[in-house]
Order: sequence, then structure tokens, then C-alpha cells
Amino acid sequence: MKVIRKIIEIDPDRCDGCGQCVISCAEGAIEIIDGKATLVSEAYCDGLGACLGECPQGALKLVEREAEDFDPEAVEHYLEHKHAGQAAKARTFHAVPQCPSHQIHMLKKEPAPFHNPNPASTASALSHWPVQIRLIPPDAPFLQEANLLVAADCTAVAVPNFHEKFLNGRVVMIGCPKFDNIMDYAERFAKIFAHNAIRRVTVLSMEVPCCSALLGVVRKGMENAGKKVPLEEVVVGIQGDVLETRTIIPDNSPQTSSNQD
Repeated sequence: MKVIRKIIEIDPDRCDGCGQCVISCAEGAIEIIDGKATLVSEAYCDGLGACLGECPQGALKLVEREAEDFDPEAVEHYLEHKHAGQAAKARTFHAVPQCPSHQIHMLKKEPAPFHNPNPASTASALSHWPVQIRLIPPDAPFLQEANLLVAADCTAVAVPNFHEKFLNGRVVMIGCPKFDNIMDYAERFAKIFAHNAIRRVTVLSMEVPCCSALLGVVRKGMENAGKKVPLEEVVVGIQGDVLETRTIIPDNSPQTSSNQD
């Protein structure tokens, strides 16, 4: 049944497909389709506008118009079906014999210091395996007491001294918020923060708009786990230079340190 009510309207010309609104919509009313945020059903949008403040491009607004009435039962069924589909995919994935790339390896017994005493060294600073966000289990032993680096996968290619500048002393998790499921990311980070005593987190993203969702999923996961971990964001240009470093959640502990030059 259609009624006059408030509902989200999305400006496709302004939307850059970053996915921040998808994370903030608890009803699952918004999805990224063909690179743009899309209202998948009027009946799933409650019209409260929780997603409004999350859009960096101002592509969302509340309008009052004739629309399908909000249907919480339909939302519940939709989310159950969606989660069931994700669970089935996960079961299928785990049912397949795992190749060696899925096995956890502790490559170093002790983490390297934040500052490499020999910047010219070509030795790898990687301390664990796997590194993909989707492949790291929340109970991986290297996550406990970790200084976490959540990096967009392009950063490792863009930054010429990625290992020395960002990876030393950190546990890295890489992924692409543009092509991966960011809601899966948020759920995984919630489990990681709930299961482990993470010391601090650095989110390393590219300057391109789609990368901005990476910070959002980490914050959402932290929020869902009820944790408040020191968090900073570093934005890298496509030429590999650091464009911006900002503190999101301050570290009030006396041993605060950074690997930034």
C-alpha cells in the first residue's frame, strides 16, 4: 500500500559508490548496484534517515512523497534471506578443500619495531598469513594484542616503501571496499574486536572515493563490538604520497607511538 511519507532519495550524479550509506542502513534498504547506491525497495526504508550523515558527497536526502509503506516484517524476511545466502556461500567456501594460501602461518616470532633501523633493507616486514580481510579468521592468534593495519589493497602497490613505512610492527589486513561485500567486512571486524584485545588500528586508504568506506566498516565493527580502540586514518595519493593523517579515536595510553616519519 502506498502512503505519503518520508523516504530516502539518492542523487546518482553525486553518488560515487563509496558504500558508507549501506553500512549505516540497518534495514538493508540500500545496496551498491553498478557502482551506485540504490534503494532496493521502498518498503525496506523506514524514512528515519540514519544514512544521511554518512554520505561524503551529499547524495542522500529525505523527501516526502507517495511511496510503499515501511514494512518491518518484509525487512526481517529480507535480512534473514540475505544472511542465509551469505551463510550458504560461506559453507560452500569452507567445504572446498583449502589450498595452502588459506592456511595461517606465523612468519615471524617477534614483531619488528615500528621504525626500521635499516631503511634500505629489502627484507619483508610481513609477520603472518593470510592477509586478506575475507580470509583471516577472527580467532587468528596473530590478532591478539595486535597493532592492526587495515589497508586498501592498492596502497601496497602505490606506496614505494610500504613495508618500512606502514607494515613494520603491525598486523596487516587488506581488502577492497569497492569490490568486496562491505557488510561482511563490518561483521568480521565486529568479531575481531570482540574476540581480541586490539591495541590500535591504522586504516590506510587511497584518495579515490570508493576507498572511504574502509574506515566506515572498521568503525562500524568496533561499535558493534562495544569497543573503543585508538584509531587513525591515513590517506594515500595515487602517486604513493601521504595526503592526510588524522586521529579518529585518540590513544590516551602513555605508550602512544606511530611509524609516521
